[in-house]
Amino acid sequence: MLNDKPHRRFNILTGEWVLVSPHRTKRPWQGKKDVKSTLENKTYDETCYLCPTNTRASGDTNPDYNGTYSFTNDFAALMPELPVEKYQNGLLQGQTESGICKVICFSPNHGLTLPLMSVEQITQVVQLWKKEFLELGAKEGINYVQIFENKGAIMGCSNPHPHGQIWSQSSIPEEVLKKQTSQRNYWSTHSKSLLKDYLEQELELDERILLSNDHFVALVPYWAVWPYEAMIVPRKHYQDISQLNVEEEIAFAAIIKELTTLYDNLFETSFPYSSGIHQRPTDGGSHDEWHFHMSFYPPLLRSAEVKKFMVGYEMFANPQRDITAEAAAENLRKLSRVHYSLR
Repeated sequence: MLNDKPHRRFNILTGEWVLVSPHRTKRPWQGKKDVKSTLENKTYDETCYLCPTNTRASGDTNPDYNGTYSFTNDFAALMPELPVEKYQNGLLQGQTESGICKVICFSPNHGLTLPLMSVEQITQVVQLWKKEFLELGAKEGINYVQIFENKGAIMGCSNPHPHGQIWSQSSIPEEVLKKQTSQRNYWSTHSKSLLKDYLEQELELDERILLSNDHFVALVPYWAVWPYEAMIVPRKHYQDISQLNVEEEIAFAAIIKELTTLYDNLFETSFPYSSGIHQRPTDGGSHDEWHFHMSFYPPLLRSAEVKKFMVGYEMFANPQRDITAEAAAENLRKLSRVHYSLR
């Protein structure tokens, strides 16, 4: 192994490389420290735009919902059913992009986060993700549905109420296209799922596996960029989340809860991250090559106050990390599965 010296690792999904510099973990930190994220201690906030019965900035009023709740984003990045307009002037090109953006409230309880929700409650979130994926993906002109969550103020989350978003759009995003190309090339050559073969190798090595159940595995990818990056992969070759049966929905919810609990327990803080599900486009193609997966990109590096910044070399050259994927996996694996606030 190359773990004790600077080396590069290849991302089989994107075709990109990450520089790993394990010796840099010993460098002293005199840089910026962020405020430690704390758990909300109230179940209802009268000033919150997402709490039940409250009026949002748009003037619309939320229903008195008692489970999950979704609505069209009042400040959406995309607009539906825009006519196609293209612009070209020499080397300058552009075109309109239409789509629908939705907000997904995970719970009516303002003080909850995924690790503090029950498996049953998270299962309802998974079911709503499935419903929205199918409904949005079936609409004319919607060719990709991106499900994601930004958790924590340092990840740009403007509201602490437990929620995520879905952006569905006419084009297929660049990160998705990279993964589609890699998976399609592997499928064309081997007639097998790239991620299924990768998962089998990771399970055999057992160096980066964090959690597993009958239907899902959570691991730190060999090519991880963020310090404690993780990926949840279904054991079966499923192209999208709509293929999950009831038992698999529960298993997906359970491993999401376990992984996010490990995150919170690492530095005993409400751990920030961006997470997202990558799955087949909804452009009418069969996309046999796709194997859906959920990635978590958390920024915390050494403590609840010290985060990794993507600057300098990473902005102008390629991604770089200090702690190895194996060390990150070991740090997470040894943690309690019981949330620190409940012990």
